[in-house]
Amino acid sequence: MSYFTLAKFLTSAPDISHLDPFKGGEVAFAGRSNAGKSSALNRLTRQKNLARTSKTPGRTQLINIFELDNERRLVDLPGYGYAKVPLEMKLKWQKSLGEYLQKRECLKGLVVLMDIRHPLKDLDQDLVYWAVSANLPVLILLTKADKLKSGKRNSQLLMVREACIAFNGDVTVNVFSSLNGLGLLEVESKVSQWLQIPNKSAVRE
Repeated sequence: MSYFTLAKFLTSAPDISHLDPFKGGEVAFAGRSNAGKSSALNRLTRQKNLARTSKTPGRTQLINIFELDNERRLVDLPGYGYAKVPLEMKLKWQKSLGEYLQKRECLKGLVVLMDIRHPLKDLDQDLVYWAVSANLPVLILLTKADKLKSGKRNSQLLMVREACIAFNGDVTVNVFSSLNGLGLLEVESKVSQWLQIPNKSAVRE
């Protein structure tokens, strides 16, 4: 059984000022509003409704905290870039994202989700640069990988990996599908490493 099945909702906050100081470790998930972030979290934790999914992108408007244990948490950050909401609200989301990445001292790593068919948009790159400037390791997940045949999938993966050299940071790139679990073991391994989860706890069910 995977350690991530222990995840349970803890709290939501509009920005970092409403979050309690935490002495353990957090790993945050971020991405464009249509990148499949909530679906990925649900797949990782083997819980269908842990993170709220919606056919309307942009529903995650708060910083949502999920607790694994007293020392480890997963964080669902507000989606960005797509949702049909007022510009003022979009700018507020981006500000809270930046503040969280730069100032949240317990943050151990960032998972950035991008649709494999449309990777490395401007805001995606901004997010990775923010993380690198804060000395955070980054795992880029190219989501919805099941929508491409293996040849195209691999060429996209190689293209993004090559492009990410320019970030000049600790940036790893993998493909992922919340539908069939492609890439799930790589996500578990990286997040377990960041949160220092014992290896025997992060195994395939």
